[in-house]
Amino acid sequence: MPRFSVIVPAYKVQAYLHECLESVLTQSYPDLELIAVDDCSPDACGAIIDEFAARDPRVRAVHLPRNRGLGPARNAGMAEATGDYLLFLDSDDTLTPDSLQAIAGRLKETGEPDVLVYDYARTFWTGETVRNQAAAHLAEEGPAPFRLTDRPGLLGLLMVAWNKAYRREFVEAEELVFPTGYYEDTPWTYPVLMSAGSIATLDRVCVHYRQRRHGGILGTVSPRHFDVFEQYDRVFAYVDKRPELARWRPLLFRRMVDHLVVVFARRDRLPRHSRAEFLRKARTYYRRYHCPAGPLPPRVRLHHALVRMGLHRTYHVLRCTAAVLRRAARTAVRLRRALRAGALRLHYRVQRCLPVRADRAVFAAHGVPAHGCHPGALERAFRAHAPHIRTAWVTGAGERDALPSGVRPLRPDSAAYWTALARSRYLVHNAAFDRRLVKRPGQVLVQTRRGTPFQRTGLDLRGRPGADPDVDGLLADVDTWDYLVSPSRYATLTWERAFPGAYTVLEYGSPRADVFRRATPADTVRVRGELDVPEDAVVILYAPTARAYRRAPVDLHRVACRMGPRHIVLARAPHGHDGPLAAASDRVLDVTGHRSVEELCLASDALVTDYSSLMADYVCLDRPVVLLTDDWEAHEAVRGTYLDLRACPPGAVARGEDELIDIFTSGHWRGSRSAELRAAFRRRFCPHDDGRAAERVVRHVVLGEPDSPPVVPSARRPVPPPAEPRPRAPLGVVPRPASPRTVTESR
Repeated sequence: MPRFSVIVPAYKVQAYLHECLESVLTQSYPDLELIAVDDCSPDACGAIIDEFAARDPRVRAVHLPRNRGLGPARNAGMAEATGDYLLFLDSDDTLTPDSLQAIAGRLKETGEPDVLVYDYARTFWTGETVRNQAAAHLAEEGPAPFRLTDRPGLLGLLMVAWNKAYRREFVEAEELVFPTGYYEDTPWTYPVLMSAGSIATLDRVCVHYRQRRHGGILGTVSPRHFDVFEQYDRVFAYVDKRPELARWRPLLFRRMVDHLVVVFARRDRLPRHSRAEFLRKARTYYRRYHCPAGPLPPRVRLHHALVRMGLHRTYHVLRCTAAVLRRAARTAVRLRRALRAGALRLHYRVQRCLPVRADRAVFAAHGVPAHGCHPGALERAFRAHAPHIRTAWVTGAGERDALPSGVRPLRPDSAAYWTALARSRYLVHNAAFDRRLVKRPGQVLVQTRRGTPFQRTGLDLRGRPGADPDVDGLLADVDTWDYLVSPSRYATLTWERAFPGAYTVLEYGSPRADVFRRATPADTVRVRGELDVPEDAVVILYAPTARAYRRAPVDLHRVACRMGPRHIVLARAPHGHDGPLAAASDRVLDVTGHRSVEELCLASDALVTDYSSLMADYVCLDRPVVLLTDDWEAHEAVRGTYLDLRACPPGAVARGEDELIDIFTSGHWRGSRSAELRAAFRRRFCPHDDGRAAERVVRHVVLGEPDSPPVVPSARRPVPPPAEPRPRAPLGVVPRPASPRTVTESR
């Protein structure tokens, strides 16, 4: 007898069925049976199911002789089920990795309840993923299991069958089945929750609910949406048979009216000629099942009044009026924005007529949540070595608390922002300032870029698919640069070709890496404590670069589980990536929104990346780096690189997910060969990083001391991770110090 019976009915979903079935069969919890029901689908669904059944004995294929609909197809699957618990999954949706493992653990923890309710996330055809907004009802605080009377808020969730696990004996004892027609989940879910003797919740996304652009049942205009009335007849008939459930009638009545309003209001459901008939029938059902529902918000009260009186024309007039008011409001907003923009342009012109302030500096960083990257390191150096300069940081309203004390926040496109850009002597950025910026005589612009360039950039992106730059705009920005901070001769030569201009190159090292040279093990312990990472965990920071041609490069949950119980993955999505790299769990932590990538580096034992410039700074910690280059050819064709990192890597190289797992399970990630590669990489790409790169920039640009302080190779000491409670293999060796050299300017 398997633990889970996963029932998947299929009809006209051949494009999505493979992914759905694979998401079940690749679960880390293998004790399951997959019952795939071909509802006499006219496409290839039946053949796909047979293919899966032939290759995996856990798959049981059920073929219906004629199309019965979603409800009867689920019933056919239940008749074949033998598992302890039943799970339903629509054939265009997917289970998230490790979801069955989490469900099994929660069932055991809560004493085998009749029903376990878990969470879902909507995945849109655009690639966006949005978690259920009512997830607060699934909080695991408080006693469990419980009855619905203890937490009636569960009835506020989406009434679907696929976000729950049902004990099969409970379903059979209650003789619960799905009806025919649309909205078949309604007369199933309400009776399940009301009659369950024990319920538990799991606050974890276990299902990705696909939002298809076309083809979804609920997004199809059809008179079959009238089935919703019969489904509520079944719900109230079930309540009438059980007097102990009469307490739920007021809440069920309100949920019914809200549901009918949704069906009526959506333009993609009812045929236009049947809308008046639908509202008249809704009025009949309102009166049939009316029950005082308590105080209602004004908007809900209005909807109830329209349904109660069946005012189709009134509803249409109100809807048109609301649309007119919304358009008027949008027009007013656009007008207000235009007036504000004009006032700010005038303000900026006036400020440019006033003298430049020699004691002001403005810093900004692209792709950084708050204070960080190379501009952040330079801002700290300004305050330390040129305290007479008042610094300001361009940041959003929600990120001001992350700024260090003494740093003035500037909200983009505000009057203070334009005043600072017009009158500050020093402007520091890692990308491009506002294109409306007019650089004045006496202003000094310091450009840092975002790290050692391994991928093509600047003019070298010309002709690349999806990355062809605006050459005129790029060169206009380059012409405003006075200084370009470079970490190495390699970066200097690359940037001078990609960004040709009359600026001065300061080949002084990587300012962002300064913190790694000065950090202590206590800093690592502090950051791990903030992240709530166990002391004995092996922490892997996964920080890939952005890709335009695929979304999730690696299955982080599978990797973390295969690495071993002590391994935890910190997943940091690249800037511009839509959503996290993986759903959060106890083994995979989403740290995309963390205030500082430098702190994440300090918290980790190793870095896994691909083509990101972060590796050139991370090696200054003298901790292992592993490259994952499974899509090297595709990335080279789309974005392009300056060198083959596989030939000069900072550590072990994995050509795929399985090799990545093997590198960590075998210990090669921190072996002697990894240390040798890391040392050679550091000598080539980080020759000046001794912890004083930012200081050298400030002394040159602000204090006029171009030759101080010199690079001190002997100051390069590794920053070890915190000591572990048991012995572990060494992370590597410290490279032999290079001979001293004088840092000079390059043109």
